Amino acid sequence: MNLTKLNQIQKVFVASLSFLVLSSTDNTAAASDLSAQSATIPITASNQQLLAQRSSVSQLDPNSTSTEEEDVSATPSVRREKSGFTMYIWQPGGTVSEVIARISLKAKNGESYRPERFLGDFKYKIKQKAKFVNGFKLGDRIVVRLYDTNNRFIGYTEFACLPDHTAVNVILPANLTDNSIVRVFYGVDANEDSIVDRNTSTYFDYFTELKDQEVTFLTSAENIDIVQYQAAGFADVAKNSLYPATFQEGEFALAGKTINTYIPNMALALTSIPGKLAELNTLNNNSTYQLSQLLSKHRQIGISKNIQVSFKDISEKHWAKDYISELAAMEIIGGYPDGTFRPNAPVTRAQLAAILQKVFIKSKVRKAITFQDVPKSYWAYDAIQETYEMGFFTVLNTRKFNPTQKLKRLDVLITLAKALNYKFTGSTNEILSVYNDTSSIRNEHKKFIASLTENGVIINYPNKKALNPGKLATRAEVSALIYRAMASAGEVADFPSQYAVKPIAK
Repeated sequence: MNLTKLNQIQKVFVASLSFLVLSSTDNTAAASDLSAQSATIPITASNQQLLAQRSSVSQLDPNSTSTEEEDVSATPSVRREKSGFTMYIWQPGGTVSEVIARISLKAKNGESYRPERFLGDFKYKIKQKAKFVNGFKLGDRIVVRLYDTNNRFIGYTEFACLPDHTAVNVILPANLTDNSIVRVFYGVDANEDSIVDRNTSTYFDYFTELKDQEVTFLTSAENIDIVQYQAAGFADVAKNSLYPATFQEGEFALAGKTINTYIPNMALALTSIPGKLAELNTLNNNSTYQLSQLLSKHRQIGISKNIQVSFKDISEKHWAKDYISELAAMEIIGGYPDGTFRPNAPVTRAQLAAILQKVFIKSKVRKAITFQDVPKSYWAYDAIQETYEMGFFTVLNTRKFNPTQKLKRLDVLITLAKALNYKFTGSTNEILSVYNDTSSIRNEHKKFIASLTENGVIINYPNKKALNPGKLATRAEVSALIYRAMASAGEVADFPSQYAVKPIAK
């Protein structure tokens, strides 16, 4: 695979990227700014909202608690390629025995990136490696800040997660006191042997230069003593820097640019001395780190200072805590002004319209109509109009939308199933035998529930075997289902739960 082909692949994946997210706003923002991320959901029916970002397609019958079967257009599966990386640190010809690598994540979010998230401080011996897996995806950016054992900031680089696994080599100069130029060489590592695949010409190779708190992503190796950056396996240094497409073009391009390594409101852990707020991770010969564990471990200190990730009514043992906290950490959901989340509050049709507007990307397939019960002053007017134009809702013999109608679990499940468009193998009866109440599901809905079940989306609390399709969906349940849908599509790291439904092994 050559560089041009990989760039094309990256662009295709970015273009088809599907993020399922959930957010909220207060009654002031409701009528004017549906993109607000950190406000609240009032309990009054006229301005309750759940907001989100965009992705695919789904439909609901606006006049029934049952889900409408008719699809305006087919939806391709939104499953994403999952990724991970193995990172070495080298110092050819140097005398340093170990350094500290502070690793953080800028998760890909549509055409942009989520705020930088601290993953941990890792004490590397030179020529040592560590593996990071489960939850990274194509296009995610990994930030590496390097410190010596005296906690002196000595280097900075960023790289992008590639299709399959990524092998990353961070190469330090021989003399750290005189030179803060760092080389990064990386490429696809499909067999996960920690080496850039030899059967491909696809790799990236560039230098960054740190001065005070600013770093420059250099466009060539000119004026660099490349001898000290040459090591077995990647001795040839590219004369002109080889960057991924997303580093070369667009709003978030880095090639040839100088950026500040610290920004306002960034996570406390990213501005502290290594080892002060988070213990140092000492590597062994087979160190492997799960993304979900790193996110959970550093959630309180690893996110932007102004983001709330804990709520008064969500205890440490709450069944949906990780899902709710992660969505909050990503600025996808918010609580109420009193510090609560109100996990048992219901979700309405208008709120679902707001979710669909932000979650799913789809061309308009029909003209808008005027719903008699949705005036232009209604907080979700734009969301309802846009989602209808995109083909999400079907009007039978009325022009009423019923915006305050509360959603049942089945409504949410079928919506996600149609949006994700997952397939399943085998018989629906066999797959659905994990539940004790499937007799209450209409036959035409069973294929959707089967697809979600086989792909690990469904979570049932408090009884894993009870689907409860007719039960009103709560904020906690919607958060959990949305997050698990994101995880199943490869968008986020999964968090295990005793209430997650596992399909019957074949």
